[in-house]
Amino acid sequence: MTAAGTGTMTDAELAAHLADVAGKLLITVRDSAVLSLKALGKAGDATANQFLCHALRETRPEDGLLSEEEKDNLDRLGFSRTWIVDPVDGTREYGEKRTDWAVHVGLAVDGVATLGAVALPGAGIVLRSDQPRIVPPAPETLRMVVSRTRPAKEAVAVAEAIGAELVPMGSAGAKAMAVILGDADIYLHSGGQFEWDSCAPVAVALAHGLHCSRIDGSPLVYNQADTYVPDLLICRSEHAARVLAEVARIDA
Repeated sequence: MTAAGTGTMTDAELAAHLADVAGKLLITVRDSAVLSLKALGKAGDATANQFLCHALRETRPEDGLLSEEEKDNLDRLGFSRTWIVDPVDGTREYGEKRTDWAVHVGLAVDGVATLGAVALPGAGIVLRSDQPRIVPPAPETLRMVVSRTRPAKEAVAVAEAIGAELVPMGSAGAKAMAVILGDADIYLHSGGQFEWDSCAPVAVALAHGLHCSRIDGSPLVYNQADTYVPDLLICRSEHAARVLAEVARIDA
């Protein structure tokens, strides 16, 4: 597809296309079988980042850009529209040939995660804000997705309080998409992340009717000078009030 072809795409179509292509590039790099685990992560990050950043600057030159793998240019703060990307969300999982890693391409407009796409290349899936799926109904016993290596203490405490089952998983994008795919019901994180970890997943989750907020219920705000995001909650809307109330009780 030519640059002229991508120029006719909507923002959401472009996000999905770029996330998909970046994911395929990452699979190709990994399947080359010539890199050690550590070198593979670096090569994958660099390859996907170069593609995404060049593509966005070519197709959306009037927008700001923030990428995990590129030195931050605070000129982005002067833009109403800023693309926020994570070339490989879950580098460890990517290197281990797991499926719970992702590529994030999101667009924040006036600080709001407005649209985006999350590719799960290991599973051959791209979830996007402009093509929402039907979110499967929740089971009787709720499932809370947590880090497979360091579950957040608030998440563990809330899961115990509401009788939810813990589901260990890799990247932030994979966890958020698990709620949409019906593999989990609640994603609560309190260990600290950055804007690129959640912008695209939040945009996609919102388009699917899910609740997205900080764990105190306040809005998630993007394209800030400080890109650190301490915590977030993504869940079915009917579970939000209960989860937020338990977090407040635990933190009281």
